Amino acid sequence: MTETIIPEKPEGGEELEKLGLEGLIKALQDSTDPQVRQYAAYLLGKAQSPRAIQPLIEALADFDKSVRAQATLALSSIGKAAVEPLAAAMKEPRWETRYRAAEALGKIADEKAIKPLIQGLKDNREHVRYMAAKGLRGLGDSDVIEPMVILLRDENAYVRIMAARALGAIGGKKVGEALTTALAAEQDAKVKEVITEALK
Repeated sequence: MTETIIPEKPEGGEELEKLGLEGLIKALQDSTDPQVRQYAAYLLGKAQSPRAIQPLIEALADFDKSVRAQATLALSSIGKAAVEPLAAAMKEPRWETRYRAAEALGKIADEKAIKPLIQGLKDNREHVRYMAAKGLRGLGDSDVIEPMVILLRDENAYVRIMAARALGAIGGKKVGEALTTALAAEQDAKVKEVITEALK
């Protein structure tokens, strides 16, 4: 179930609501007002049209955080049709795009999202590794165990926390052993706490 966040309606929001798909895409791409771009992304998500997917993927790299967040939600509400384009977006040079693509894939939670999210676990940017681990948490696939176990030794504590939570959600003997080993080596108190909780 994807959440819906209705953004504040910008000035001229009623005019935006009257636009068709092409008009909304144009507003998303061309407006200099981030509020207008955000509202256009929201309306495109509501439209549920595959035609909106590519412009929304491009909006994952928007300079404004609220626009990126709204595009993520819009893509996740479009669902399965967005999985392959989002998987391709996981290879984009901008880490913000990869981060938001991982977030959307996790929200869609389709089995086709597993492979690109596993790739995301190896990303050179900790934000992306964190979001990929978070996305895989609800998918509970055995293929994710080994790459996720590697993240228990990640340099970033938040990534280690999310990996421990994801593994705890998957469970099983192999996971239990990996978490026990990680707990013995862990120095950070908060991470230790999360690993202990994941072992329960």
